[in-house]
Amino acid sequence: MKKNKKIIIYIIMAALLIAVGVLGYFLYKKNNEVKLASQNLYNSNFYELVNYVQNVETYLAKSTISTSNTHGAETLTYLWREANLAQTYLASLPVESQELENTEKFLNQVSDYSYSLSRKNIKGEGLSEEDLNNLEELHTYSTELKNVLNQLAADLENGSITWDDLTTNGKEEFAQAVSSNLDVFSSLEENFHEYSGLIYDGAYSEHLTSSTPKGLTGDDISEEEAQNKAKQFFGEENVIEIKNLGLSENSSLQAYNFSVKTNNEDNISIAISKKGGHIVYTNANRDIGEQTLSYEEANQKAMDFLNSEGFANMKETYYLNENGIVTINYAYLQDNVMMYPDLIKVKVALDNGEILGIETSGYLNNHTERNIATNLISIEEAKKNLNPDLNIQSENLAMIPTEYQTEILCYEFKGKVEDTEFLVYINAETGEEEDILIIYNTPNGTLTM
Repeated sequence: MKKNKKIIIYIIMAALLIAVGVLGYFLYKKNNEVKLASQNLYNSNFYELVNYVQNVETYLAKSTISTSNTHGAETLTYLWREANLAQTYLASLPVESQELENTEKFLNQVSDYSYSLSRKNIKGEGLSEEDLNNLEELHTYSTELKNVLNQLAADLENGSITWDDLTTNGKEEFAQAVSSNLDVFSSLEENFHEYSGLIYDGAYSEHLTSSTPKGLTGDDISEEEAQNKAKQFFGEENVIEIKNLGLSENSSLQAYNFSVKTNNEDNISIAISKKGGHIVYTNANRDIGEQTLSYEEANQKAMDFLNSEGFANMKETYYLNENGIVTINYAYLQDNVMMYPDLIKVKVALDNGEILGIETSGYLNNHTERNIATNLISIEEAKKNLNPDLNIQSENLAMIPTEYQTEILCYEFKGKVEDTEFLVYINAETGEEEDILIIYNTPNGTLTM
């Protein structure tokens, strides 16, 4: 009897141990899932912070050379918004330290100060020399903050530091990483105590859609006709298989989409417009061999291709070189005026010069022959509205798109202020400053923001 009782006790104890083990494993697994979800959220919020701080730095740079009250107010309003969003994402990170107060204070003061100056511009008051000096100082700090955050992003990405380290052992580490080069933040409150309330796509690629495409010519074609157009583009003798992926209708450019397999590539995407049968885009990806072509040679290959496809008078603007492929942006040139809305992108393989892709939506949406105004102010008059510190490197006429789907004829001035390159656009009819872009020359190409 006693023996049976002991057996029952052992069984109960074993069952309890198993239950505890199962529960422990379940809790451990659940904890890991929660931890992973938290780390993913922290990563997402951190990269949002990095993005908004980059935008803060960009708008601060633009604000330092703007000479127009209207455009200056717009730039400063964007700056106010981006600084506010940066503060929000900084506050969402799992770090509590008084050391971060300097960073929070900086973003808060950028937000408040930019709001105050934007109101000043809206009232028609120009920024004083002291205002511009303060903006330049803020820009210097923002560059430091951007660089430190980029380094921290690299450390997180390569695993040399983790959110575990930062949230358990090293709350001070994060604060020190962000603030170590920014001790100057502590003086900002003193400097601003009087203010109480406050690409790669190249230039203008984000404004290249139109409710009524101007560049589409011809009658509507059928799916079969579009398929034949796709075959002709690649050469019928080269096409092994072609699959219809349907008609994209929820777009200003309705297009038939196909997947194509040729003798050289698999899974090439191509879209043919329903109206007129124009190529909207094509894209192929393959392993790229050793580079044998220079940028100049690739550019010539792309220009020859554009001419053969009927796209004449195109001028290269910006480019990106990545993984052995150069993507070049081309804008239409009419009477020596750069038509930025009429944009085409071409991908060229640098191992053999093969055209791997083309994207024509900007051109098809906007291309038309313009009646270019002749009652223009002189280029010398336009220069009077530039920041006097801008060291001009080139100048020409350009048509730029606006976010309101209109176009403005401008004098485009490329120049430098200290080590930063800018593109400044002065309205060629009124002399008003219309836009400012910053040029970033990277090892992989030229970008604008």
